[in-house]
Amino acid sequence: MDAATLRALQAPIKDSYRTAPEGAIITLKAHGEIDESKIACKLETGRAIMEAGLHPATGGSGAELCSGDMLLEALVACAGVTLKAVATALEINLSKGTVRAEGDLDFRGTLGVAKDAPVGFSAIRLTFDVVSDAPQDKLDTLLKLTERYCVVFQSLNVRPALTATLTNAA
Repeated sequence: MDAATLRALQAPIKDSYRTAPEGAIITLKAHGEIDESKIACKLETGRAIMEAGLHPATGGSGAELCSGDMLLEALVACAGVTLKAVATALEINLSKGTVRAEGDLDFRGTLGVAKDAPVGFSAIRLTFDVVSDAPQDKLDTLLKLTERYCVVFQSLNVRPALTATLTNAA
């Protein structure tokens, strides 16, 4: 896809959001079912059912997906798509590219072993390796705009309002 095709594809969508901003607000949803026989949660992805469980560092077998890995995978997927879309819009040729995310966890926190240990990632590093003939200043702009427009990156960077509820469906 080239920049003109991308602009043509997005132009009517952007116009509709300018005239009716409420149309741009949607709710994405995820659904999972708690496994009754083991410590796991089955997730519907729309394409397959995935099973998440405990990370081996917390007693898991490693047979199920780790939700921490899934968070990093979501970041990589979103950042990769955003990078490519921004590069396309800016007409920056990327002949090759990889995206990597690494995150540091102290499992003492989630296991309640040390109250001073954080629960969750203490640091996440997102790395892009690209092959491009674009000058460095354009690549710097590409990174800046990718950070700005990547939904998952910004959701981690600027904490959204977060609530949790539990109801007894008995």
